[in-house]
Amino acid sequence: MISNEGVRLGAEAAHRLAQTGLYEFGAGLTEAEFTRIEREYGFEFADDHRAFLAAGLPTNVPPEDGQTWSRPWPEWRGGDLDGLRRQLDWPVEGVLLGVEHNAFWYEGWGERPADGTAALDTARRHLAEAPVMVPVYAHRYLPAGRGSFGHPVLSMWQTDVIYYGLDLADYMHQEFDEARDEVDDSWNPRATALFWRDLL
Repeated sequence: MISNEGVRLGAEAAHRLAQTGLYEFGAGLTEAEFTRIEREYGFEFADDHRAFLAAGLPTNVPPEDGQTWSRPWPEWRGGDLDGLRRQLDWPVEGVLLGVEHNAFWYEGWGERPADGTAALDTARRHLAEAPVMVPVYAHRYLPAGRGSFGHPVLSMWQTDVIYYGLDLADYMHQEFDEARDEVDDSWNPRATALFWRDLL
């Protein structure tokens, strides 16, 4: 059952993005498409993320020189499957890079094994239990989870995780209305996703 508040929040996020005029939108995802995507990739969209994608799929524009992501909007319909898988794997792979190359270790995993391969295996096993993070745009993510909504949007670059929005609607304002420097003391996100919130 999808929550009314989640639907409202997702629709508001879509409206805010549309108001910027930066992107065109394709038809929103259908129930059959959501079912196929969720089965194929092994997660369920949060209610607000689902409502956002049901309202319309933002269309990627040709990348600018030096842009990290050539196709920042996940192409859930008919996109490059390998590219989509890479985008879904990005948060976990980023942490594994940190473990392998930057001596990162999460204290909740216990003592770090001295052997590098064993450390990676241990980290991979623990990360398999962390909440699945689903790409919204480039390396901005929301936790997966039907029946949930209102999570802060996180920017995830290896173990550098920061807030990019109080929720999906606020994120659209922060990212695309160039409002990032306009936050006041009331802008106080609270991360909800276990493990990932500890990297903030």
